[in-house]
Amino acid sequence: MTRRNQDKGAFGSVYQLPSGRWRAQYYGSEGKRGQRYKAPKTFATKGEARKFLATVQADIIRNAWLPPAAQTPAQAAKAETLAEYAEQWLPNRLVGGEPLKDRTRLHYRKLLDNHILPELGDMPLASITADTVRAWHAATLADKPTMRAHAYGLLRTILGTAVTDGKIPANPCTIRGAGSAKRAITIRPASLDELTKLVNAMPERYQAMVLLAAWCALRYGELTELRRRDIDVEEGVIRVRRGVVYLRKGGGFKPTTPKSLAGVRDVAIPPHIMPEIRAHLVDHVNPGAQSLLFPAHHGGHLHPATLERWWHKARDAAGRPDLRFHDYADLCVMPTFGERCCRPG
Repeated sequence: MTRRNQDKGAFGSVYQLPSGRWRAQYYGSEGKRGQRYKAPKTFATKGEARKFLATVQADIIRNAWLPPAAQTPAQAAKAETLAEYAEQWLPNRLVGGEPLKDRTRLHYRKLLDNHILPELGDMPLASITADTVRAWHAATLADKPTMRAHAYGLLRTILGTAVTDGKIPANPCTIRGAGSAKRAITIRPASLDELTKLVNAMPERYQAMVLLAAWCALRYGELTELRRRDIDVEEGVIRVRRGVVYLRKGGGFKPTTPKSLAGVRDVAIPPHIMPEIRAHLVDHVNPGAQSLLFPAHHGGHLHPATLERWWHKARDAAGRPDLRFHDYADLCVMPTFGERCCRPG
């Protein structure tokens, strides 16, 4: 773990965690020849961490200090805070036996730092009750129901692991339905006439991308990682095996596997758009099995901001400024080959 803003004082030291909170550590009564200990919780400010060290130093001077190992298991569990447990939980979290995807890990980090730990981080795990969670939930992200559902779901998962680890007897997250949120706005599917206008308003090199999003329900990350070898024009099939995510703060593009086995799939291409797909392969895709189907002008992955810039112009041309590309991929799908329609999936 990278330590930021480390401050070594006359007794002990404090340093800032990636979450922005502060941890204190010190040597016990044995001095530097003995074991180094960490405070049983993290602190919101450096000053609070320093005050903790002052109390420990006073206990050592009065011969009243006991090392944390002298505590009973019940005392140790009660003293462990949510922030301390979460800092251990996040890097060790596995889904299906695999580490979290980078983007998921960043999402969890933001939820913890911005919405969970500021209110609940200092609380010992054993002191978090159902009433505590209900009060936190009521005051958190009330104007952003989807993000609030994500934050609640993360808290419930972390505390569920704490139950499995024997840290707490039961999960205090008991609010029914709080982990899911209804869509605030229902998007009307694009009509066929609007679809035509959307496609025609896009640059030629990205028109087939809109068609595949509409009729095959492919998402941005799947579309922008498609390569020539993933398209079987003879069988009329797209083999979805990968996606790409854009990591902010210098992370760049990272190809990855789908989040679940359901994301690995073969998607039939409707016959009525096969001529456009074949023409796109000839006119806009470089030779070679690894060539991207929808690259940026420089040849690499298409940046989401670039797509959004063209998409905003296209949806305005179609008279649908409410239509987001993500919604579009979800809503405009073809249920059977003989039926041309745009309807909720």
